[in-house]
Amino acid sequence: MKTVCICGSRRFKTEIRNFEKALKKKGVVVFSPILNTNKKIDDLPKDLKNYAFLGLTLHHFEYIRKADCVFIFNKGGYMGNSVTMELGVAFALGKTIFALEEDKEEISRNVLIDFIVKTPNQLVKFLK
Repeated sequence: MKTVCICGSRRFKTEIRNFEKALKKKGVVVFSPILNTNKKIDDLPKDLKNYAFLGLTLHHFEYIRKADCVFIFNKGGYMGNSVTMELGVAFALGKTIFALEEDKEEISRNVLIDFIVKTPNQLVKFLK
């Protein structure tokens, strides 16, 4: 079974965690985003806040590098700035890119997506 790195906005934290759990139940190794919702990070001095977000960003880029493929959890077609960067990294590394939906805003992101899959079961079928 292949490994999957999930990318998505923290606004979808609950849905991403449910998708991740379903994949793991099917035996998939999942590299999942941290999805920090701790508001205290916003209270840090600017230099420390920048350092914290640099660490989160580079950590997830490493997950993308280690995974066989990437799944973009873009409910409603939403991809924020971080997920857009992660999409670019995945594409540059030659990863197969799956997404939940097409992007409704930006066709340049859609052309980088290889397959649209709606459920963990659909994704697992591609991974075998």
